[in-house]
Amino acid sequence: MTSKTGTPAGVAPDPWEQTGSLLALRECTESAARVRGAVARRAGLSESEVGALQHLMSEPLGPAELSRRLRVSTAAGTGIVDRLAGHGHVTRQAHPDDRRRTQVLVTASARAEVFGLMFPMLSALRELDASFDADERAVVERYLRGAAAAFREITDPPESPESEPGTVTPSATRPAQPR
Repeated sequence: MTSKTGTPAGVAPDPWEQTGSLLALRECTESAARVRGAVARRAGLSESEVGALQHLMSEPLGPAELSRRLRVSTAAGTGIVDRLAGHGHVTRQAHPDDRRRTQVLVTASARAEVFGLMFPMLSALRELDASFDADERAVVERYLRGAAAAFREITDPPESPESEPGTVTPSATRPAQPR
């Protein structure tokens, strides 16, 4: 099967056509990828600590859940929380529904500091958004949601039947190769 360009399905045309919108999306994602590092440097934190604050600003989390979201070990997650607590950016409290559990909360001063560091970007984005009418914003939103879904094809791929518990995959049946 071939595409409209005459290229076999699943094979990118050579050279792959980069439209203005794709180039702008690439520029946007590359710039966005540098934001966490810039905020971390200015705040005197590691990128992992800024990532933790990002998760915790959305909702209080337990240390284990925070570790899962950061994709680090629970020991590493505890270290991140310890460092953030040492900076006065988070506190630990007993979970309101289960006093045996702990949750981590962002302090007001940390929220203010991060907001202050992010304000120039947030202000510029709000101004840009306000420059579009409702129909234009709807098109931009549709494009960005579609782009986010495309990114998730890599970052959060759907589970395959082979990866379900109890399923033997072909690689699991092969003998280990000598090193």
